[in-house]
Amino acid sequence: MSEIPMRFRIPLLLAGCWALAGLSSGQTSDQNLPSAPSATVQENAPAKQPPANDSKPPAPAPAHPQKPIQELKLGNNAQGNAQPPAENAQPATPPATSPTPQAAAPATPPVPVQAPPDSGTPRLEDPPKSDAPQPVSEFSLTVNEVRVIFTVTDKHGRYIKDLKREDFRVVDDRKPADAIKSFRSETDLPLQVGLLIDASNSIRDRFKFEQEAAIEFLNSIIRPNYDQAMTVGFDSTPDVTQDFTDNTELLSKGVRALKAGGGTAMYDALYYACRDKLMKHEQTGPVRRAIILLSDGDDNSSHVTREESIEMAQRAEVIVYAISTNIAGTKGKGDKILERIAEATGGRAFFPFQLREVSDSFASIQNELRSQYAMTYRPADFVADGHFRTIEILAQQKAFHVRTRKGYFAPKR
Repeated sequence: MSEIPMRFRIPLLLAGCWALAGLSSGQTSDQNLPSAPSATVQENAPAKQPPANDSKPPAPAPAHPQKPIQELKLGNNAQGNAQPPAENAQPATPPATSPTPQAAAPATPPVPVQAPPDSGTPRLEDPPKSDAPQPVSEFSLTVNEVRVIFTVTDKHGRYIKDLKREDFRVVDDRKPADAIKSFRSETDLPLQVGLLIDASNSIRDRFKFEQEAAIEFLNSIIRPNYDQAMTVGFDSTPDVTQDFTDNTELLSKGVRALKAGGGTAMYDALYYACRDKLMKHEQTGPVRRAIILLSDGDDNSSHVTREESIEMAQRAEVIVYAISTNIAGTKGKGDKILERIAEATGGRAFFPFQLREVSDSFASIQNELRSQYAMTYRPADFVADGHFRTIEILAQQKAFHVRTRKGYFAPKR
C-alpha cells in the first residue's frame, strides 16, 4: 500500500476528529432524556439540546415522566406546606420545578389529596352532638317556678272541671305566690303510669282477681301513641315485668307474669319506681306521673323508710293512688300507711273490702286522672336551698275542695 502524501494527512485527521466529536455529542444527549423521574431536574440546564434528539426515542420517554409530573402538581396544590418530602431540600433555587423530582417517588400523592376533606368531616359532625342535651335544659331553665297538678271536688265528691285561673290562689311555704304563670286542664296531657302490685304471700287470696282488674284499668286508661305504663311486681324485691309502653297487650302479659310469694318490701318498690323508672324515663314535654299501688300496706322487708319513699315520690312529682288489698272489713295499720302515702303525694287511698269494689276503685282513679288541672306559679322569696316547701291551693269558692301534693323540695344549687 502506497504511503499517503503529507498534503492529504492533515485534512484526513481533521475529518476524523470532526466525526469523533459528533459521535460523543449524540451519546450525551441520549443520557439527558428523562427516563426516570429523578432525572427530569437536568432538563432545565441544556434547554437547546432536547429538540434535536426528542424524536429519536419517543416510546419510553413520555410514558414515565408525564404521569408523575401531573400527580405531583395535584399533590402540590392540595398539600401546600403539609409535610414536604425529603427530596425537596435538594433543589433550593428553582422552586417552580423542585416538586417534579418527587413525582415518581411514591405513587400515593393522590391519597393525601383526599385526606384533608375526610379529616374535616368528623369536625363538622361534632357540634350536633353537643346539642343533644338541649331538650333536658328545657325542663330546668325555670328553677324558680313550680308546676303542680291538682283536682277539685264539691262537697259530694264530684269533680269540678270548668274552673279558671282566677278561681284559685296559691300559698307557697305559708306566703302567697307572686304570680300564676300558666293554667290548663290536664285531660289532654300524656300519662306515665306505674302499676305496682304486691305479690307477697299476704295478698295471695285475691291476687288473681286484682290482676284482671288491673288489666281492665290499663286497657281503659292508656291511649296508644300518647300514654305509657309499666308493670312492677314486688315481694321482698321489685320486679319489672313490663317496662314503659303504650301496648296494652304487652302490659296485660306483664300483669299476668306476676307470681305471688315472699315478703313485702313496699317502700323499696315505691322508692325504686319513682327514682329509677319514672324520674329517668325520657319525656319530650309536660306529663303527669302516677303510681297505682296495690298492697295491704304491711311492709316487713324494706331498706328505706315510709317517709323516705314518700320524699322520693314528691321529688319525682308522682301522685300515688293506693288500693288496699285488706279483706278484714276494717281499716288496719297497713291501710293507714297507704292513706299517708296517698295524701302526701296528692292522691287517694281506696279500700275495696269486696272483690267487685276493686274494679270500682280503678274506675275512680281513671276518672280522676281525666279531671285534673295543671298550674305553674312563681313562689315568693324563693331560695334554692334544697329545703321542703309546703303547697296550698285554695279555691275561691269555699264549697270546693282542692287536693294536691303537700309540698316539694326546692332545687339545691
